[in-house]
Amino acid sequence: MFLRPHLARELPFAAATDDLAAAVRESRVAVVEAPPGTGKTTLAPPILADIVSGRVVVTQPRRIAVRAAARRLAALTDTAVGEQIGFTVRGERAVGPQTRIEMVTPGVLLRRLLADPELSGVGAVILDEVHERGLDTDLLVGVLQEVRQLREDLVLVLMSATADVAGLAELIGEGHRAPVIGVDAETHPLTERWAPPDSHPLDSRGVRPEFLEHVAQTTRRALRENPEGDALVFLPGVREVRRVAEALTGSVEAEVLQLHGQIKAREQDRAVGERRALAKRRVVVSTALAESSLTVDGVRIVVDAGLSREPRRDAVRAMSGLITVRCARSSADQRAGRAARQGPGVVWRCYDEATYATLRAQVTPEVASADLTSALLSLARWGSPRGEGLALPTPLPPAAVAYGEAVLRSLEAVDAEGRITERGDRLAGLPLSPRWGRALLDGAPLVGSRRAAEVVACAELDLVRAEPDLLKTITALRRGAPDAQRWEREVGRLQRLVRAEPDNDTGAGIVIALAYPERIARRVGDTYLFASGTRAAAPAELAGHEWLAVADVARVAGAQGQGTGASIRAAAPIDRDTALVIGAFTEEVRGSLTGGRLLARRVQAIGAIELSATPIPAAALGAAAVEDVVRREGLEVIGWSEQADALRRRLAMLHRHLGEPWPDVSDEALLGRLDTWLTSDLASAADTGRLTSIDLLEPLRRLLPWPEASSLEELVPQRLQVPSGTRVRLDYPRVGADGPAVCAVRLQEIFGLTESPSILGGRVRLQFHLLSPARRPVAITDDLASFWAGPYAQVRAEMRGRYPKHAWPEDPLSAPAVRRGR
Repeated sequence: MFLRPHLARELPFAAATDDLAAAVRESRVAVVEAPPGTGKTTLAPPILADIVSGRVVVTQPRRIAVRAAARRLAALTDTAVGEQIGFTVRGERAVGPQTRIEMVTPGVLLRRLLADPELSGVGAVILDEVHERGLDTDLLVGVLQEVRQLREDLVLVLMSATADVAGLAELIGEGHRAPVIGVDAETHPLTERWAPPDSHPLDSRGVRPEFLEHVAQTTRRALRENPEGDALVFLPGVREVRRVAEALTGSVEAEVLQLHGQIKAREQDRAVGERRALAKRRVVVSTALAESSLTVDGVRIVVDAGLSREPRRDAVRAMSGLITVRCARSSADQRAGRAARQGPGVVWRCYDEATYATLRAQVTPEVASADLTSALLSLARWGSPRGEGLALPTPLPPAAVAYGEAVLRSLEAVDAEGRITERGDRLAGLPLSPRWGRALLDGAPLVGSRRAAEVVACAELDLVRAEPDLLKTITALRRGAPDAQRWEREVGRLQRLVRAEPDNDTGAGIVIALAYPERIARRVGDTYLFASGTRAAAPAELAGHEWLAVADVARVAGAQGQGTGASIRAAAPIDRDTALVIGAFTEEVRGSLTGGRLLARRVQAIGAIELSATPIPAAALGAAAVEDVVRREGLEVIGWSEQADALRRRLAMLHRHLGEPWPDVSDEALLGRLDTWLTSDLASAADTGRLTSIDLLEPLRRLLPWPEASSLEELVPQRLQVPSGTRVRLDYPRVGADGPAVCAVRLQEIFGLTESPSILGGRVRLQFHLLSPARRPVAITDDLASFWAGPYAQVRAEMRGRYPKHAWPEDPLSAPAVRRGR
C-alpha cells in the first residue's frame, strides 16, 4: 500500500518492516514490541495489507485513537477516510467497498466475531496496545486463537509498547514461540522535577479541586521555567481534564486544548495533528489515552498528576465501576517519555519520589479487577462458558466469575451451567452491557422507549456523573448541555432497538432499578442502605428523597476520611411501590446477635432493607437462620478456643504446602461450607440462644480427611521433643500468613542437636527462636549446623558474663543439653 516515502522513512519502525513482513509470511503470527511514537500503528497495517488478500482489521483501545489512527493513515495514503482506510466505533462507521484497513475498538471486533465466527473477508487482525491489558483485548487474544484453528490463513499480530512480550509470544505461538519484532525509539535527555501537593489528591468524591488547582499551578510554572516546546498534562478523567483546561485558559500564553474521548473530531485533530512552524505554544490537557495510543507532536514538557481511572469490582459492597487510583510506574514512565520523544524534555511529577517508589510496577490487568458480567455473556455466546478452553493472557478470577454468572442468571441470560439462553442471546446482540440491556428491554414497556433510551444512553456514555440527580442531567442534555449531540445520537440509536409507549417522563428511577435492583436504596439516618447491604453517603441534591435507584456508586481508592467508605454519585428518586415491584421482596425469619445472644424476628424486606420486623422466640430461628448470622458476622462471633485455633493453624499449613485433601480453613472457605462441619452445633445454638457456647475444636475435626488424618501428628506435630527431654510446643503461623512453624526454646536445651528438624514429611524445616535463660531471643535460625559453626561463638561471648550460672560450652555439639542452670 502506497505511503508517502519520506514520511514512512522518518519513522523509527521503518527499520523493522522487512522483519515483520518475513515473520508474517513464514509464521502467520508475530508480536511487535516498540515504544510509543515509533510508528508501529502507522506502518504495520500497510505491510500486512500488501501480504494478505482480505481486509486488515486493527484494534485500538479507545474510540478517539481509532479515529485518529484512521485519519493519519488515510492522509499518508492521500485518500479520504472511508476509502482505502476506514474505521468503526460504537454508533459511527466509515467503511467502503475498497477499504483495505479498518480501525476498530476491541469491543466492536468482539461483537463482530460473535456474529461471524469465521471473520469473513478479513485476512489479518492486529491487536494494538495489548500492554494496556484491556479486558476485551485479552478476550480477543483467546478467541482469535480458536478462529485461527479453523482459518490457517488468518494472520494475527499483537503490538505492545512495553518489552514484556515473552509471555504473549509463547501464548500465541501454537507450541512454539511466535516471532518477536522489536525496535528502539530514539531517546533524548529527560529531566525530572518533583512537585507534590500539600495534601492527598483524593477524597470520597474523587479528585479534590485543590489538587486540580495544584496541577494547573504546576503547569504554569513548567511553562515559565521551560520556554521551549508544548506541554502535555495527564489527568485521570474527562471531568478533571475540563477543570484544569478551564483554569489554564487565559492564564498562560499558550493555546489550551483538551484531548479525551468526548470532544469533537475537529478538536481531536487540533490536539494530535502535526505542529505548525511558528505556531503559538500549546498545552494539551489529556486523559491517559495520550500515554501510548496517540502521539502529540511538539511536546517537550509533561505534567503528570500520577493518577489513573481504572475498573474495580468491590465484592464486599457489591459495587463495580471506574475509580481513581495511583497510576502504575510503567504508566508514569510512559507519560514522562512523551517529553523526550523529539528532543530534550522535562517531566513535572505532581507527587514525590517516595510515592513514585511505591507505585505498582505494571498496569493491573482489567480481567483481575473488573466486573466480568459482560465478558462472561460474550464467552457464553462464543460457546466457551467461563472462558473454559480459551488460552487467555490471564485466567478469569473464580470469585469474579461466580459473581458475574450469578448476575447473568438473575437476568435469565445463562442457565445453571453458564450456557447462553434465548434471552441472553438477545442481550448479547445489544451494544450494551447486560444490565443496561435488560433495563432497556424491560424498561421501555414501563416508561416508554424514549425515556428508557435516555437513561441508558447516560449510563453507557458515562454521563451519569455530571450531576448527582440523574433527572437534572437528562434535562440539561435536552437543553443542549456539553455532550448533548453525542447523547442524542445514542438515544436515537437505542430507541430504534425498542419501540414502546407511553413515554413516562418520571421513569428514570425505574430504568435504573431494573439495571441494578440491588442498588435500590432507602434513607436510614444520615446514609442510604442498599438492598445489597451496602451503606453509602448521598450528596445534598439527593438526600431529601426516602427512596433512590442508584446509577453510580463508588469507593475512591486512597481517599482520606471516607466515612461509610462509599459515595452515591448519581441516582434518581423512586417510590416505595416501585421498590417493592422491582426489588427482591421477601418475608422471612431473620436472626441477629446482641450481646452474644441470638434474637429472632419475622421480617418483611427488600434485600437488606427491612420494611417491618416483629420479635419472635429465638427457637424459631433454626439452623439456617443461625448460619445466616454467622455468615454475616463471621466466625469470630463464636470465637476460637486455644485448642481450636492451634488445630486450625496446623491444618492451614498442611493445605498451603500439600493441598487437597487437607481442607482450606480460611474464613472464606469455612463460611462457605458451614453445612459440612458446623450445622448441628448451630442448630443447638438456636435452641440455647447463644453462639459462644460452641467449641469449634470438635467441628473442625470433622473436616479431617480419612485416612490421611492418621498422619496429622507426624506431618504437623503439636510439640517437639528437644535433647533436654522437654516437649516444646510448636507455634504455627496464623491462618492466611506465609510464615514458618516456630520452636521457641532456651539455647541450653538443644546442645547436641546438629540438624534442624523438619515437618511435612521433610518438606519444611522448623525455625528455631533460641532464647536466653531469661527467655529473650538471642538468635533465629532454621539451619542449626550453620548457627553452631558461626554465630554461636558471638552469642556465647555476649551471654557468658550476663548469665554465668548457665552453660556456654565452647563445643555445644558435644555438651549435654540441660533444662536449668548449674
